[in-house]
Amino acid sequence: MNLLRAAATVSALTLLSRVLGLLRENLTASIFGANALTDAFFVAFRLPNLLRRLFAEGAFSQAFVPILSEARTRGENSDDPQHTQALVDRVATLLFWTVTLVSLLGVAAAPLLVYMMASGLSREPAAFDAAVTMTRWMFPYIVFVSMVALSAGILNTWRRFTVPAFTPALLNLCFIGAALWLAPHFDPPILALSAGVLLGGVAQLAIQLPALRRIGMLPHVGLRLGAALRDPYTRRIVQLMAPAALAVSVAQVSLIINTHIASRLAAGSVSWISYGDRLMEFPTALLGVALGTVLLPTLSRAAASDQPAEYSQLIDWGLRLAVVFAIPCMVGLALMAEPLTALLFHYGRFTGHDVAMTSAAVTGYSAGLLGLIAIKVLAPGFYAKQDVRTPVRIGIAVLVATQLMNLIFVPWLAHAGLAWSISVGASVNAGLLLTGLIRRGNYQPQPGWLRFGAQVGAAAAAMALLLWFVVPAFDWIGMRSVPLERIGLTLGLIVAAGLLYLLSLLALGVRPRQFLRAKA
Repeated sequence: MNLLRAAATVSALTLLSRVLGLLRENLTASIFGANALTDAFFVAFRLPNLLRRLFAEGAFSQAFVPILSEARTRGENSDDPQHTQALVDRVATLLFWTVTLVSLLGVAAAPLLVYMMASGLSREPAAFDAAVTMTRWMFPYIVFVSMVALSAGILNTWRRFTVPAFTPALLNLCFIGAALWLAPHFDPPILALSAGVLLGGVAQLAIQLPALRRIGMLPHVGLRLGAALRDPYTRRIVQLMAPAALAVSVAQVSLIINTHIASRLAAGSVSWISYGDRLMEFPTALLGVALGTVLLPTLSRAAASDQPAEYSQLIDWGLRLAVVFAIPCMVGLALMAEPLTALLFHYGRFTGHDVAMTSAAVTGYSAGLLGLIAIKVLAPGFYAKQDVRTPVRIGIAVLVATQLMNLIFVPWLAHAGLAWSISVGASVNAGLLLTGLIRRGNYQPQPGWLRFGAQVGAAAAAMALLLWFVVPAFDWIGMRSVPLERIGLTLGLIVAAGLLYLLSLLALGVRPRQFLRAKA
């Protein structure tokens, strides 16, 4: 199995989801603007989103996939496939009832949770009440998306990457449908977005079930929690989830603190950093999510089969891909923050001032892009060996450092300071993870990194020079009256910069075959 082809498949489907995600943010900005009510939605969505990352893609997947890979390997060796199915059933039972209880508690405690997340909203009673209502509507979403994460972990372990990679697109489609067709029937209209989120969770789970049935691994939720907890594999997953949950919680605590700080800045600050985060997540998802999705089960299998050389080569391959794609994205986001923001959001109620404020956040986020993508490669290196404690310790240190940086950056740069703190923190996080893998001997960098880094740096410099001179030559906000011309110029500039980067790489000796070596 060629890992580059698998990563490309995941990346292409992630691209579809992210394009739809940008369309959803475009509609949100155009229809609802950036104000106290949109701040209320983003606050409400972050509460279940936090738990989604805790119980779903984050802590659960990091603990579940390595253990499932180990159980599957032992099951294949002992010719006992029912052993793996029993593990899946017990994990499904434990996960479902846990997240259901958490969801019910979240619905009951919504006012307190909203106040803890963004006390600044209390200055706008209508916005605070809307945030509480939307929180209650969206909390059940974690039940559906947690079961989606279970399903995706199974399918990825069986190397069926297509359906899990496509699944996030359904949430965006439901979100878009709610903004276009449900909003006129709600008061205030923004409540429709929370209904779209819940519908998206149902759709995401529904599409996974046929794929699970085809590989004979459809989970069955039972009532015997005690039996699930007595299973040694399930107990190990729970034990691994504890530090993994802390690791995810550290990142989410930082996000909550940042949201709280933003809610006390100018109205719209939460929305500005949310729209900026959406732009930053586009390249992060295209490469980071694709690499993380492919590498975790593959590294777990290499670790379970005691193949240290393959394990090290997989990390090296992932890091090279991260560098060659993340560096031009960093340059592009930093130097094209204003045209990209204007292209995507400067319509309807989204003003020129909103463009300027969001662009400032995008520039801050761009600085940490390589670190954010590298984490998606390096962290699975620890999870595959069932070591979650090291990323936890690093995450706690980074959390403290990030909030200390906020004390410096926020008074100076307002909401954009939050983005800069996150970027610096992500870079430090990636550096510490890399150092840990090298010191333990788990990763040995392959020869040629110095030359490769110089080639990428020179190509990125040529691209930066082009954008540095061309971007300021146009009034991107003033071109609102000629949107087609603005779209053509922005897309043309993206293509020109990308071609210059690629041609520069080829001229400097970088060849595509350098990234075709990793197989599993």
